[in-house]
Amino acid sequence: MPYLTAARQTVSIDHGWQADTAIQRASRWMLDCAIPLWAANGVDWSQGGYVEQMAFDGSARLVDFKRTRVIGRQIYVFSHAALLGQKDALDCARSGYEFLTRNAWLGPDGGWARLLTPDGRVKDATPDLYDLAFILYAFGWYGRASGDDAARLWALRTLDFIEAHMRHPGGQGFLVEKPASGARLQNPHMHLLEAALVNLEAGGGERFRHLADEIVELFATRFFDPRTSTLGEQFDERWSRLRTAGGRAIEPGHQFEWAWILARYQHLTGRDMRPFVEGLTWFAETHGVEHDDWLTLSAVRDDGVVIDDGSRVWPNTERIQAAVAMFELFGIDPRPVFASSTRVLFDHFLDQGLPGTWMDRIDAERRPVTDHVPASTLYHLMIAFAEMLRIAPQVDDAFAG
Repeated sequence: MPYLTAARQTVSIDHGWQADTAIQRASRWMLDCAIPLWAANGVDWSQGGYVEQMAFDGSARLVDFKRTRVIGRQIYVFSHAALLGQKDALDCARSGYEFLTRNAWLGPDGGWARLLTPDGRVKDATPDLYDLAFILYAFGWYGRASGDDAARLWALRTLDFIEAHMRHPGGQGFLVEKPASGARLQNPHMHLLEAALVNLEAGGGERFRHLADEIVELFATRFFDPRTSTLGEQFDERWSRLRTAGGRAIEPGHQFEWAWILARYQHLTGRDMRPFVEGLTWFAETHGVEHDDWLTLSAVRDDGVVIDDGSRVWPNTERIQAAVAMFELFGIDPRPVFASSTRVLFDHFLDQGLPGTWMDRIDAERRPVTDHVPASTLYHLMIAFAEMLRIAPQVDDAFAG
């Protein structure tokens, strides 16, 4: 198993950054800092929905749009927080859910708008698969947290629109947006799979299983190259990788993210995804992680040559999630990754201003290059830190003593 070699090369983490310390600090940051801050300052109680961007002091930055993908992500964050027992989190989720369904739905032939104005008027009506995936994801999580059956009906309406209006004419996969432009992309399909699994788990029915099966088959036959263990990003109309620099670009964060999602798919369906999970994780660990400080890089080429050795928050959170997948499918100790990636997050990204905020991006010299705190990133942090909490008891049992 190639990943075992990379895993065993992980150095010990000093300065108190052991796995239990990492999990405790991540939990405190998420539950005691980030969720309370974003509940207080990140919900737009006057106009509805959520704040798109914060300043580093926690104040809202004024922008002239609200993205439906961000509304969907924040509904997820507060729904998950509610399931973890966070006070008032469900009210925050409900606020976004009601704003979204009241303002962004354009009917069975229009789907969901891509952008709204701050007060909820449609700014861009374009159907976008990435946005649709996160709206569908939000309904699955909100339904689980609230028990509101209307969320399931909204999920089915959304799925109806995707199947009726976003299907690619070639039959395999979906349009990135309508009307379509540019390359075909794996990324929105990945998030659509993520949304399908959440709705399947929430009791949404066999239609979500069929959608998940279809996307996994597309991954196995088109997105993933077993010769290199790489996940393509950009494709032509027939799902062949583009013969361009963009076509050869590999994002280690997406390799890790797919590994975790495919492990969830295996858990829910029983289909063996282990060869894919291992291959994705091995390539990303080997070529997409800076082994001096364990920072996950932004982009490499399909032969492992580094293209962009800057980093963002989300590839580092996805490395944590892939470690969860490798533990649950193979029994590989996730604690070195928990410790190293959590240290990276706190050293470079988290709490650069007010606790509960973050610096989203750094360049190759590890200098901050973002002038605001994007709300869209909280989704990534929530999943990774919640996953560490979820499996911590099993890890303790597996590696006690």
